[in-house]
Amino acid sequence: MCASETLTLYLDAPALQRVEAGTHNFFGKVIAAVTGAGWQVSLAESTLANRLVASARPGYALYHMEEPTHERALTCRRSYVGAFWQIEAMAERWHWPVARAAFDPETVDARQAETFFRNWKNRLWPGGCDTSDRGHIFVPLQGRLLDHRRFQSMSPLAMLETLLARTDRPVIATLHPNEIYPDDEIAALAALAARQPRLSVQKGGSAEVLAGAAMVACENSTMAFEGYFLEKPALLFAQIDFHHIAASVPRDGIEAAFAPRTAPDYRRYLYWFLQLRAINAGRDDSGDRILAALRRNGWPI
Repeated sequence: MCASETLTLYLDAPALQRVEAGTHNFFGKVIAAVTGAGWQVSLAESTLANRLVASARPGYALYHMEEPTHERALTCRRSYVGAFWQIEAMAERWHWPVARAAFDPETVDARQAETFFRNWKNRLWPGGCDTSDRGHIFVPLQGRLLDHRRFQSMSPLAMLETLLARTDRPVIATLHPNEIYPDDEIAALAALAARQPRLSVQKGGSAEVLAGAAMVACENSTMAFEGYFLEKPALLFAQIDFHHIAASVPRDGIEAAFAPRTAPDYRRYLYWFLQLRAINAGRDDSGDRILAALRRNGWPI
């Protein structure tokens, strides 16, 4: 066994504990695939100290939701729902191959897509949900509300202002449950809501707001992707990998993004994006697809 035939998994503490306990499905599949190909696997916590010396270690590295640290490293991330994952050379999703690929619904089997769509919709909403259009625009806010970051067409606050100026619908914005918003961001939201009575801001309740929305508008929130399963149109203000069937300000410009659009084929798109373009860690062929992703990125395995 030469030193190059080793893989180090760099994981945060909770994921590392699950892998060591044998309860993390995807990384268990990665380990099985790599060791089955004759490689060895070691585990390391992804601390700053370990990241700084990672390039000096022999072999290859796989990070979880972090930027790779050297040319022999890749990163992986869950594809929004279920057991679907991607393994890629960079952390920014909007640069991934699936983001650059062209989606052609005519190349996707309609029956397989329909079955896939219904199965996963039932898994995500096992009791069903009322998806009637109650007229509002749902805006799931993320973080850094006042900042215009390089992958965004404008800041989240400016996005809200744009939506209010260009539409006449009520706008319901929800705060991200894992974000701690500083006082100046909360004050800016409150001031905008005071000027614009069509805007309401709330904590929690995103699932209910999504179910009744006429559309989802956001930077690149996962809620927009989940909305595809409820056939809710999306308007994106930032780059992301699931932009193909959405209106996109960074891709198309503001005027085109707000122009009327025909309803996309949500069923075929979700099957294409998840089943055909991602790794389904719940399927028997996941090991082969993991190895194919590693080879596609230049690993000699």
